[in-house]
Amino acid sequence: MPLDLANVEPCNSAIIVVDVQNDFVSGSLAVRDAEQVITPINALLKLPFAIKIATQDYHPANHISFARNHEGKKEFDQIVIFPPAELVVGRTLEDERSLEGLEQVLWPVHCVQDTFGVAFVDGLEHEGLEVVRKGCDVGIECYSAFEDPWGLTNTGLKDKLRNKEISNVFVVGIAGDYCVKSTALDAKKYGFRTFVIRDAVRSVSDNGLEWIEMDKAGVEIIDTAEELLTSGVLSQ
Repeated sequence: MPLDLANVEPCNSAIIVVDVQNDFVSGSLAVRDAEQVITPINALLKLPFAIKIATQDYHPANHISFARNHEGKKEFDQIVIFPPAELVVGRTLEDERSLEGLEQVLWPVHCVQDTFGVAFVDGLEHEGLEVVRKGCDVGIECYSAFEDPWGLTNTGLKDKLRNKEISNVFVVGIAGDYCVKSTALDAKKYGFRTFVIRDAVRSVSDNGLEWIEMDKAGVEIIDTAEELLTSGVLSQ
């Protein structure tokens, strides 16, 4: 099917570069072939998007997602986590997700605040990008660049995009089956027309289920950055 970019213009479009950080490219939680996203992302960043965002996982050393912080647990084990009590007490909860327990993969220590691993990888042309940090709260994992899975905390990204009158969001980066997927699903949920560019994404798993899930949610998949670059739609 031909790429349909009706009503997509630089003035109403944003790009979100998700977590192209040292630990996800060559460090403690490196994703296979992650370095291959750098070239297509840099090419996309040359387009005149109205706003260009780069996200960072930005964890405290005692973050709940680190296996070493759970006695008797190993890396890549799974546990069930619940929203921190201090964020729930006194709140009016509008839906059941605000209280439910969620499965959590226990990861190697990664992207710890003020370490080499948290920095953007060399070669990524990130100068001038607006930075959104997530996963900063000790007791909350936050894959999405918008908010945690319970909707108790948010990064301010939704309002930032709305204040710029953004209609279209293009998502790229690492990892496709976690932070890219969650960011794209939230962007769609909040009413943005959402695109993910396949060759500018790398995933932890090879099963491809994230692409099926995003497609079912109405996220539009573009196969290559070149397809967007040569369309001319965002070149003016």
